[in-house]
Amino acid sequence: MIEGDRELSAMVQELWDNDVNRLQPGKDYRISLQGKAGNNMAINDNSDGAGYPLFSFVDENIFKKETFLAFISLLDNYESDTGKPEIVTPEEEAENHKFLDAIVQTAAMKRAHKYLVEKHLSPQDETQFKKQLYRIWFELYARRGSSRPDSSGFEHVFVGETRGGRTVIGFHNWIQLYLQEKLGHIDYKGYSVDANSPQPDENRHILALQFSWKKGIKTKGSIFMGVSPEFEFALYTLCFLTSPNERVKVQFSFYDVEIVCHHHNQKHIGTTYPVLLRYQNQE
Repeated sequence: MIEGDRELSAMVQELWDNDVNRLQPGKDYRISLQGKAGNNMAINDNSDGAGYPLFSFVDENIFKKETFLAFISLLDNYESDTGKPEIVTPEEEAENHKFLDAIVQTAAMKRAHKYLVEKHLSPQDETQFKKQLYRIWFELYARRGSSRPDSSGFEHVFVGETRGGRTVIGFHNWIQLYLQEKLGHIDYKGYSVDANSPQPDENRHILALQFSWKKGIKTKGSIFMGVSPEFEFALYTLCFLTSPNERVKVQFSFYDVEIVCHHHNQKHIGTTYPVLLRYQNQE
């Protein structure tokens, strides 16, 4: 592992250790992985590896916590179809700012901010830092194939989008997945593994899944399970600002992970998600 990755790994470990709102698998939430998903892209694929929902239980008391509450309020603010321009109302803009206000007060985000200031990548002033976060995550831009602003980093990563009505893009957040499944909008198809993937574990926090949503299919969506919004927000912001390589390998807790983080015009997050390489200390 190169030195920069080692330093970033230590930083991510700190974020992990500071994620006091993380849910505990098997206690605060339970999932049922069932079978391996098929490789077929069709929505009516007969090789569905799961006859039951992914989530069998989530302690929704966690959703009353400030950052969860503020995060969930943002999930209904977007047009899922790429190509349809986004219109941000004053109420939605206020919700974005309320979320950032809550996030920057958390231990994880404070630690990330301190590190970014030390690296001269973020302003020390909290108001200016929030402006930087707003630009990275919430400023609208035109995604591929669109001439008008129809997307943002936040929408793509945390809410999910559809392209051409048949393909789900983005959508890398467990809270959105749980809430959409609860509403009956998600059909979980099974877990995704390839020759290089470790066998998934219901008691670990990183999974690759296949599911359908809004008549589209997500053939392989990699997701942190049970973590808080502030952990993901801090981690992805850190990777976006520190790594021009768009892929960075980090080690923390039980995981060797590659964080994919594509930039859009060097100003915004195009997409970002974890790819589990292996469980540490596992024979």
